[in-house]
Amino acid sequence: MEPSTKSPLFSAPGFKGLWFAGALANTTLWLEMLAGGLFTFHVTNSGLAVALVSAARSLPLLLTGAFIGVLSDAINRKRIVIAGLLVTSISSAVVCVLSLCGAISPWHLGLAALVSGMVYATEMPARRRMIAECAGDAAASRAVAVDSMTNYATRCVGPIVGGLAYERLGLSGAFGISAACSVVAFLSMMRIPYSQAKGGPLHLQQSLSDLRDAVAYARSSETLLILLSVTLFTNLFGYSYGALLAPLGVQVLAVSSLMVGVLAAAEPAGSLLFGVLLAVKPPGGPPLRWLAGGATVLFMTLIAASLVGRVHSPLLPMLGILFVGGLGSAAYNIYQTTIVIAATPERLRSRVMGLVTVCIGTWPLGTVIAGLLSRAFGPLTAIGALGIGGLMGIAITTATMISSKPRSKMHSQNTE
Repeated sequence: MEPSTKSPLFSAPGFKGLWFAGALANTTLWLEMLAGGLFTFHVTNSGLAVALVSAARSLPLLLTGAFIGVLSDAINRKRIVIAGLLVTSISSAVVCVLSLCGAISPWHLGLAALVSGMVYATEMPARRRMIAECAGDAAASRAVAVDSMTNYATRCVGPIVGGLAYERLGLSGAFGISAACSVVAFLSMMRIPYSQAKGGPLHLQQSLSDLRDAVAYARSSETLLILLSVTLFTNLFGYSYGALLAPLGVQVLAVSSLMVGVLAAAEPAGSLLFGVLLAVKPPGGPPLRWLAGGATVLFMTLIAASLVGRVHSPLLPMLGILFVGGLGSAAYNIYQTTIVIAATPERLRSRVMGLVTVCIGTWPLGTVIAGLLSRAFGPLTAIGALGIGGLMGIAITTATMISSKPRSKMHSQNTE
């Protein structure tokens, strides 16, 4: 469901362009992941190879996420986003040309994924930060919710378009569409009015000092520690299941490329529905409970999908289960950014979002784990193992925080 552009939120200067550019950029991300995964699996017949190509896309989040948070305070965020869109359009165009010439190999896709991942690492500290700023403090949470719902929609549309384009037009057609969308997003960003307080000169020593400040603040905040832990486990064991969808669809379910795209769209479709409900009527209760509860639902659905995949005609039941998992994914995603905004002073928000990006960057490690499990035990067992690992992570986080509270109270009493 597309939000009404008559809403006051969409009348905020720059918001509409940022929203549109983000929608296009994220659609191409999921389109390329699906098309690249299908090509790699068809060429290599290896789930591990698909996982490695997927891991290349998210590796920069782990390696550079924290520093990009500092960078987005020193350099105009609009310039960062514009440069990223230009780079991704060139990268996608190169893959398209190589494919047309018959010279494309999986390692080319891995390199293109690495470039795309470097750009995606700027998403939270740069474009998502701009979304909240353009909306203003009063509407920041609603702006993030609308942007999150749009991301769910792109995760639905992107894989379906990717599967259909790969099936009808081949790899060159899929990446040609991606390059064109990146160019349109680039032109949209160029028109956005945006000003940012000029930061000081960017020095390595100062950057490290700024990063230490963000880490120290996060360590002092129980809310942010829980947020970072849940984010880490959700990307390590939750969203990494996406690397298994190509081998699962082709090898186990024996469906077409288009239906693999539909399978990839099931979970974000559930997220989109629940995200709309959350935006219409925000639920009560502590945000951290919704964050952790949403991640738990996602992990449980991965285990259920592993079991259902072994029955006769498993496609429809698996689509339904992944759709339910999307409900939990929506709660996790929406509260992730709003918790950072509410729990962090403005001067530290980009840097803390950079730390969140680092935790999101455990995704490549998760995809490699998923690929190794798939190679050893098959994709069905691998997806169930990821769910079990995620539940164990949530349990460890909960137990650690509960055990730390008595010590905190004792320390407080001794200092009174």
